[in-house]
Amino acid sequence: MAANGPNPVLTPPARQRNATRMNASPSPSVPPAGSAGIDVLRTLVGRRLPAVMGVLNITPDSFSDGGEFIAPARALERARAMIAAGVDIIDIGAESTRPYKGARPVTAADELARLKPVLSDVVALGVPISIDSMKAEVVAFALDQGAVIANDVWGLQRDADMAPLIAARGAPVIVMHNRDSVDPAIDIVADIKTFFLRSLDIAAKAGIAREKIVLDPGIGFGKTAEQSMTALARLRELDMFGLPILVGASRKRFIASVSPSEPSERLAGSIAAHLIAAQRGAKIIRTHDVAETLQALRVAHAIESKP
Repeated sequence: MAANGPNPVLTPPARQRNATRMNASPSPSVPPAGSAGIDVLRTLVGRRLPAVMGVLNITPDSFSDGGEFIAPARALERARAMIAAGVDIIDIGAESTRPYKGARPVTAADELARLKPVLSDVVALGVPISIDSMKAEVVAFALDQGAVIANDVWGLQRDADMAPLIAARGAPVIVMHNRDSVDPAIDIVADIKTFFLRSLDIAAKAGIAREKIVLDPGIGFGKTAEQSMTALARLRELDMFGLPILVGASRKRFIASVSPSEPSERLAGSIAAHLIAAQRGAKIIRTHDVAETLQALRVAHAIESKP
């Protein structure tokens, strides 16, 4: 990098800079999933700096911001703010999958009722959208609306229709590790590896191309606080799969096990975890706090790039 020249990785693309104008015209059209989605994925994970995925919960009971963005106008305002901050992907979900007890399961009809008033407007903002759902019916609707990535918190292992749908649509998919219950006695990284092997077998049998898969160790999901930290510490072991890794440690409870805090008070802990994840090879960071996370990643990268 030239001493006085801009770093192309650290400089937000024109799309992101232009999006800072709240009255900017929306993208006239967004390509459907398939080749567009895989091209987006390849571009983002091929960069030196991890891509940042912003969380948009349109649910009444999310652990971090329950109900704050369920109104369509508020959700759209939140999406615009994340774009202004430089987000690479917006991950929109209409069912709380909070990683501890208390989430209320909802039907596909419930999720669709929350998504329909807002999803197409968020897609029209022009940033790649991923749909956070464990239901194939909901993912299909979102892909029809212009979302380009599926994010399944049960790694293709909960809804039997999910893998065939994703294969048919040619969409990239985020495969997350999960467990129905916590077992403090197990080697959590070994469990993650076994889970991913099952998911990859399901994907292969359905016809999902391997290059369209991202793995997520599921920090906080079916894990003790110690196991979540172990998964982060041993993240490099997942390199065995040769696939991009996504880490979403944002505001998770394990932070409070080290420094007692409520979800809204865990920004510093989230950034610490995400910087370690980036150092250990994570290609996508999923966060509630886009601007702060991007700043931390950019500064860390700038320092590490010095001779």
